[in-house]
Amino acid sequence: MRQRIQQRLFHAAPFFFRSHPGLEAYHRAQRCADQWLEERLACGRQEAQPVRLLEAEPLADPPARLIAFYLPQFHPIPENDAWWGKGFTEWTNVVRGRPQFPGHYQPHLPGELGFYDLRVPEVMARQVALAKLYGIGGFAFYHYWFNGRRLLERPLEDYLRSGLDLPFCICWANESWSRRWDGRANEILIAQEHSPEDDIAFIASAASYLRDPRYIRVRGRPLLLVYRPELLPSPVETARRWRHWCQNNGVGDLYLAYTQSFESADPARYGFDAAIEFPPNNSHPVAITKRIERRNRDFKGMIYDWTVYPEQSRHYAPCRYRLFRGVNPSWDNEARRPGCGAIFLGSSPSGYREWLENAIRDTLDRFDDMSERLVFVNAWNEWAEGAHLEPDQRYGYAYLQATRDALEGTGTSQTAQINPSASNRAA
Repeated sequence: MRQRIQQRLFHAAPFFFRSHPGLEAYHRAQRCADQWLEERLACGRQEAQPVRLLEAEPLADPPARLIAFYLPQFHPIPENDAWWGKGFTEWTNVVRGRPQFPGHYQPHLPGELGFYDLRVPEVMARQVALAKLYGIGGFAFYHYWFNGRRLLERPLEDYLRSGLDLPFCICWANESWSRRWDGRANEILIAQEHSPEDDIAFIASAASYLRDPRYIRVRGRPLLLVYRPELLPSPVETARRWRHWCQNNGVGDLYLAYTQSFESADPARYGFDAAIEFPPNNSHPVAITKRIERRNRDFKGMIYDWTVYPEQSRHYAPCRYRLFRGVNPSWDNEARRPGCGAIFLGSSPSGYREWLENAIRDTLDRFDDMSERLVFVNAWNEWAEGAHLEPDQRYGYAYLQATRDALEGTGTSQTAQINPSASNRAA
């Protein structure tokens, strides 16, 4: 505390402390900090060259399965029309993005797939083709269930009826919906009403997915994700009801995992089998807002250093429970919260590749069972959060290419000896 007060005084009134022995050390530290920041951010700017589509066969036999979270909010629904305006989709948010300081990458605009509509079947077919080409092993579809009422269900239902062969699972986004996007978090649009009866109704409704032959299984058990189990009145009782129902209705036992979006508890606390890292949520990022010069005067958000994540992944801390690693290509929700978003600065395809490589190696070291060698990516298409593997206008296919490169770089000796993309990649 004394040091912080001293630094504030040095910054506000340096002329009063000309003879203080700490003033020069303070100025020297500031110069080093500015140089440190510039070096860390320069890499991302240098890599902002579009990478072309890879001409190769889909990646075979990856060392781990990458599961990318998939947002279905790219088609209009009556509820969103009523709450946010006629024709609202996630693209409505995306195009609102504006740079908040020089060099700020906004808006994020789509590349090959364009401003797609998930009611068009060719869109999802192309998404699956791209995912397979670059080594994504499955989608985790967000699932919106509110006491028997479902929202944004069409893409998943269409997928279920399709012949698309990419494995998938569901993640129940079990929060109530509010107007927090426009600063009115206390105004609830549709609420969750958890109860024992709702537990049974939910799992009975989800059974059609769990029984699908494409559904992702861990140790032979369907993988069911829950976004925030702590919101359930009694997660242990809910897990017990779900397991009992599934065992009595031909589904078998579940493999339950939750995303560490707001807490880092042992999954056993909820009666679950595993936890999933969900960066940047719950990851204690380093704030650098005040170091970014020429910010818009009205900007009230926060700016964080994304580059710490690849660095931290070089030395993962041990964990006493089953924990699946998570990574993100970048993150910036300025488009959802104009002028007050959370911006993670310094992301780059090379940094993402390093982070992913380290996550894969850590996974191979900790899990012997191939079905548990899972790494989660946040996300496939969170465009308004600046977290997307899908190609964009700035980087092209760079993040997808980095994904495949990371898998090939951490694969078996046979995979390492034969790199089918090396001669075909167009930079």
